Formats: sequence, C-alpha cells, structure tokens
Amino acid sequence: MWKVCIIGGGKIGQTIAAFLAESPNYSVTVADRDLEALKAIDMPDVAITQMDAGDADAVAAALDGFDAVISAAPFFLTPTIAAGAKRAGAHYFDLTEDVASTNAVRELAEGANTVFMPQCGLAPGFVGIAGAHLAADFDEIDTLSLRVGALPLYPTNALKYNLTWSTDGLINEYCNPCDALVDGKLVKTAPLEDLEILSVDGVDYECFNTSGGLGTLAEKLQGKARSVSYRTIRYPGHRDIIKLMLHDLGLIRKRDVMKDIFESALPRTDQDVVLVYCTATGRIGGELRERSLINKTVARKVNGTHWGAIQITTAAGVTGVVDMVRRGMLAQAGFIAQEEVRLPDFLSTEFGQLYTPGDMTALESAA
Repeated sequence: MWKVCIIGGGKIGQTIAAFLAESPNYSVTVADRDLEALKAIDMPDVAITQMDAGDADAVAAALDGFDAVISAAPFFLTPTIAAGAKRAGAHYFDLTEDVASTNAVRELAEGANTVFMPQCGLAPGFVGIAGAHLAADFDEIDTLSLRVGALPLYPTNALKYNLTWSTDGLINEYCNPCDALVDGKLVKTAPLEDLEILSVDGVDYECFNTSGGLGTLAEKLQGKARSVSYRTIRYPGHRDIIKLMLHDLGLIRKRDVMKDIFESALPRTDQDVVLVYCTATGRIGGELRERSLINKTVARKVNGTHWGAIQITTAAGVTGVVDMVRRGMLAQAGFIAQEEVRLPDFLSTEFGQLYTPGDMTALESAA
C-alpha cells in the first residue's frame, strides 16, 4: 500500500483524497496550513495534518515515510513543495499550469532518485496525453489543436461563467504568455488572442489562447509538427469582457483586484461540464488525414458522492498517473512529461476509467 500525502485541502485536494481513499492500494493524508479547512474534511479513511507548505524543510519533515506527494496547493508553492519532496525521497506530482513552476520542478528532477511529474490535471495533464496519442498516429504532423473548457452547465451572467477551480490559476491563464509551435518554431503568443468559434452537439463556443495548458507538448513535437496550439473554450462573448477588464480597465496590473472581483461576483458551481476537443491533421501513409478526440464530462456521482466535472477530470488526471508510477508503468525516477503517458494505459487505470463515461469519441476523416 502506497502512503500518499495531498498538500492542499481545497475542493480538488478533497476530490483526489476521496478517489484514492476508495482504493485498497493507498493510504491517504491531507496536509494544509489552514486548520479549519482540515477540520472540514469529513472522510473516515483520510488522515489530516497541519503543514506550512511554504517551508521546504517543514515539507520534507512532514513527508518522511510517504511514498508520494501530490501538490494541490497554489502554483506559487510548487517550488518549495517539490524541494521538500526531493529531500524526503517521495515521488512528486502536481496540477500546476504555471510555466515557471514547471521549470523549477524540472531542475529538481535532475539526478533525482524519485519521479517528478508536474502538470498532471486536466489542462495541462489529460489533454497532453490525448494530444500525444493523436500525434503518434501520423507520419507527418501539420497541425495539432488542443481545446479545453470547464464551463457551467447553466450560465446566467454576462460572462457566462462560474468559478469551478483556482481563481489564481484562472487569472494566470488569462494574463501570462502562451506557448505554441508556429511554422515549426517554439514561440510565445498573447493570451486572449486567436479567437475561434466551434460547435459541439449543437452548442456554440468560442476559444482563445491561454497560458499553461499545453504543458511541454509543443517542445516535444518541435521538428515533427508545423503547428501546435492550446486554447480555452468558453461560451461566446466571454473573451471580449475579460479583455475589457484586463486591458481597458487596467486590471492586468492589479491581479489582486481581479481576484476579488471574480470571487465576490462569480458564484462557484458543481453543475458544470468539461469539454476536451483535440484535432490533428497530417499525413498517414502519404495521405492527408484528420483525426479528432472529443471528451465531454458532466458533474455526477462517483462512489456515491456528487463531484463537479472539473473535480472529476482534474483528480482523475493526477491519480491516474500516480497509479501508473505505483504499478511500474512509467519511469521510476526523474522528470516525466504528460506526453510520455500512453492514453490506453492511462484509461486502463482505476482512475483513468473515470474519463470513459465522459463520451470519449474518436473521429477520423480524410482531409
């Protein structure tokens, strides 16, 4: 039985804990600095401990005897948690979309005797696994387009949006430069640009550049693909309002104000949907082909408890790869990128299977 510590007792941390605790293969502890948040965790098979995740020495001491740690803490705590994991000799996993934090984890992975695997949630995370799966079918890749959205099922405000995950992470996505592969070269693109319209099951959406969701996939495909991009899916009109707030009103320089506005004006919801829409074009056997992978997951009960779609998909993303490391299906030391995970192997795990009720659809056509 693996001993796993989850740092961060928020909604995603609680979901990860609940999923792992249902498995006979894991002993689970949740750590957080906020004692009141820990007391709110009402799971008989989950232990709790207070920890200062901003102190690498404290993290290392708390992780003594654990096989693995999963960081569900804010992105700015990533470097100290990863450093503490290395000192404690625990495998490290996180959910960060922050590029600088991922680079810090990659540096710590050099010469390590344990696994360092950041960006393990939905996007980055599952979308990178799905994108790499599509790309592997092609002899030559022209374009790989990854589109992901976590949306309310019943939008009621002008933004057509509700909070479903980290507000800090959301603002990061809207404000920070975005990685992409353009004409075969790694570039930075502007967030909120390259607006597209798409339709799925009769519902119209828009999508636009956001930061972090691509993970390391563009780097992996450099020299193999002409174009690789990641964009966030929203309901039409959302992007223009965000641009007004950030640029016309200057809130890009006042992210704390932006966070206060979001958290005071946008209610949280567990009635949500997660849409993953990945498309690749290129040549297979000399013929120009197009293949797509679409996954649509809605909020539902898992093991008798109702979870939001973003909770299910994010928690399944990280617990699936944790299970693969535990079972020896991935490398046992060093840095592991999401694109190193085979999609069929991921979906075969007890946690990856949580994606399969999400209407996994693979499409192919001749371009």
